[in-house]
Amino acid sequence: MLLEKLSRASGVSGCEGEVRQILTEELAPRVDSLETDMLGNLMAFKKGAVDGPRLMLAAHMDEVGLIVVDIDGSGLIKFKKVGGIDDRVLLSKPVLVGPDKVCGVIGAKAIHLQKPEERGKTLTVDQLYIDIGAGSEEEAKKLVKPGDYIAFATAPRPVGEEVYMGKALDDRVGCYLLAELLKEDLPLSVWAAFTVQEEVGLRGAGVAAYRIKPDLALVLEVTAAADVADNPEHLQSTVLGKGPVLTFMDRTFITNQKVLDFILGTAKEAGIPCQLRRFTSAGTDAGRISITGSGIPAGVISIPCRYLHGPRSLLNLKDVERAGKLLRLLLKSLAKGGLELC
Repeated sequence: MLLEKLSRASGVSGCEGEVRQILTEELAPRVDSLETDMLGNLMAFKKGAVDGPRLMLAAHMDEVGLIVVDIDGSGLIKFKKVGGIDDRVLLSKPVLVGPDKVCGVIGAKAIHLQKPEERGKTLTVDQLYIDIGAGSEEEAKKLVKPGDYIAFATAPRPVGEEVYMGKALDDRVGCYLLAELLKEDLPLSVWAAFTVQEEVGLRGAGVAAYRIKPDLALVLEVTAAADVADNPEHLQSTVLGKGPVLTFMDRTFITNQKVLDFILGTAKEAGIPCQLRRFTSAGTDAGRISITGSGIPAGVISIPCRYLHGPRSLLNLKDVERAGKLLRLLLKSLAKGGLELC
């Protein structure tokens, strides 16, 4: 299953090569052109039945993770975060370090050795280390080095009948949706961008948009679901199983109203349940794409997901299926001139 392969792959921001290789092998026989730019974005063109508006579809390949900054005399690895990770999810998690995927575990001073005042506080990243079983600095340096990227070691798998668990579902599920679409005969020509470094500042998306110069962009993303205990219903930004999520505004972006109405109208006509993304301050690649060049109308379709930016996230596969159906209907409508942007 492609989603499983993408979730397993290590692709911390700035080191997306493994994800890019999987997508390249999957798509090379299915698209008309495939290229990688100097920043690492993978861009594909797929000829459709008609050209219509110049449409860019985007999903980011990178995931949050860690990076080696030092190795101490005992062989323990000091690290920093790459992207937004809550320190509270790090302790005791298994990780893979460097290109050789050296196994390790995130450790800290044992609770038995902590002072009473220490036990009530969250351990910060500066108090943690990674243990790869090395007995000395020299032994550790034979396996890893400063600058090596570190990814969580998580085996993706189904949970229950409809839920799927994995790491890096933000945004490997968007990559999955876009890749599956590109394997099909399309009603409309599409420029697809699998972008890099979204988690550290939406960096790849602007470069890709400058290269493609689209008339319209749709971003396939993942967004935080807050349908958990102790969170009142009116503060639940999105809910698993209630359909794909549409953004009207976030920290980086205000959706073009015509684009939002177009997506909502298409979903309503087809009977596809959708949610509106509420109470979140995060941004997406749309924030950078929309202000590239002279400005690009854009929209965002997201999958609700619990426990984002941690070692394990959960999503509902029905939401993924509905998002894919909605995306295909949008392409059909665009091919028929169903959206007037001027």
